[in-house]
Amino acid sequence: MRLRLFKTLATAAVLVSMCGLASAHGRGYEVFTPIAKYMGAGDAEKLSAWFSDNLEITIFASTNEYSRNQACQLLKSFFKSYTPRSFEIAHKAGRTNMKYALGTLTAGGEHFMVTIFVGFKDSSYKIQHLKIERME
Repeated sequence: MRLRLFKTLATAAVLVSMCGLASAHGRGYEVFTPIAKYMGAGDAEKLSAWFSDNLEITIFASTNEYSRNQACQLLKSFFKSYTPRSFEIAHKAGRTNMKYALGTLTAGGEHFMVTIFVGFKDSSYKIQHLKIERME
């Protein structure tokens, strides 16, 4: 009887914890709400709060790895050259610890396709790769 009760309680605990994990990971897509806001506003400082310590940035087919501060400066320069008017996310997908979003940035009279990859580390999602390409 005790063994059966223990198994039932253990199963219930696992199910409850799995539900908690599922909802936490489901909420992972919410990370794109502030990121989209700061992209659309051209606010590199606030956007950089979502950067990993080191991240990969691709702008116009040129890819490099940058520290958070270097990446912030690079985006400040980009936003200075291409003043953002709007940013809209068109698609979001991913797995438990890695998610991505595709969006359109209207800036400097041009349209750019932006791909944002975020990874879950140390209890939060951080941008690991940001890609900006001209749309033709």
